[in-house]
Amino acid sequence: MTAKTTDHATLLQSTQLVISQALHRLGFGDDMTDLLREPLRTLTVRIPVRMDNGKVKVFTGYRAQHNDAVGPTKGGVRFHPDVSEEEVKALSIWMSLKCGIADLPYGGGKGGVICDPRKMSFGELERLSRGYVRAISQFVGPTKDIPAPDVMTNSQIMAWMVDEYSRIREFDSPGFITGKPLVLGGSHGRETATAQGVVMMIYEALKVKSIPLKDARVIVQGFGNAGSYLAKFMYEAGAKVVGISDVNGALYDPNGLDIPDLLDRRDSFGTVTTMFKNTIPNEDLLIQPCDILVPAAIENQITEDNAGQIQAQIIVEAANGPTTIEATRIVTERGILLVPDVLASAGGVIVSYFEWVQNNQGYYWSEEEVMQKLQTLMTRGFHKVFELHQLKQVDMRLAAYMVGVRKMAEASRYRGWV
Repeated sequence: MTAKTTDHATLLQSTQLVISQALHRLGFGDDMTDLLREPLRTLTVRIPVRMDNGKVKVFTGYRAQHNDAVGPTKGGVRFHPDVSEEEVKALSIWMSLKCGIADLPYGGGKGGVICDPRKMSFGELERLSRGYVRAISQFVGPTKDIPAPDVMTNSQIMAWMVDEYSRIREFDSPGFITGKPLVLGGSHGRETATAQGVVMMIYEALKVKSIPLKDARVIVQGFGNAGSYLAKFMYEAGAKVVGISDVNGALYDPNGLDIPDLLDRRDSFGTVTTMFKNTIPNEDLLIQPCDILVPAAIENQITEDNAGQIQAQIIVEAANGPTTIEATRIVTERGILLVPDVLASAGGVIVSYFEWVQNNQGYYWSEEEVMQKLQTLMTRGFHKVFELHQLKQVDMRLAAYMVGVRKMAEASRYRGWV
């Protein structure tokens, strides 16, 4: 077992631990914990793809469906070399929690393929995308399980996938997948939805901490889709973005970075630091002085080893699982307000839900309407979690899990599953 796979196993175990704690605090028994600690279904598929050199390479893919008591499952598909079954399971559980917090009629799903899109041609990516859909086509659909973009997948890959699914089903099925291009039934605002949702959570956290937005110092770890948009939005709102990072290193300037210039210079995978000499290691960026720290990269970045050195007043998790359970306890005890991933990064699935609704009714909304509806659901979610955090005297992560898991548990009980 590789170190990365071991991390994913730990990730799944820690997720299951907090799920158990949340259900216990809500008064549910061990039988409900046993049901909700694992996905109802996890599918492993093998995908043969003819590569450009004429040889066939077989890729391994996964699709996990956590719980469909509330409605069809929903969640992204990632193309990444480190995808594992444990990771996909954990992420499907988180998707259930996001849907529960936002009160969407979904359970959580997640998919992934072990591959490196950066080393594949356009044609190879298309053949892999179509092959993945063929492999899972009996288990997904507009009323079963609705995929979406995730790490290293985008609207073009969603377009290939919806086309392949429509060919298999022999009718146009735009509601099968979200994150599509606008011309194929996509929604306005989908591409920036995750970042917009995080910004909305930053605004609410700033109000709680009585910190003015203007000149608030922000560090964004990660400069991919969510991180780059987030840095742009905060810069435009008048905040001072003092640090950003990518896979190769980090930039920090207490006087603020020129975000528009960095956005112009980044490549398609969010890399920009290679153009600078005065970079610092990624791990050092996390402990620099700031008001708001936004981990927007990968999991397990804030741990018990560095949680005591964090100098931010607010942590807003744009990535999945960037803060460990032990680190959550440490930063909470230090008075740092942590807005957990299952709340902060729910913007993507909310606007994916809007896209699915628009596909189903054949009527499409303006970007202004989408953002207004997103604001309503994100803000409502924040206050439900924050109020429970205060009422029950639990950390924000446990409060978010309690809010997120309740609807699914009650639906499972009403159905007679437990």
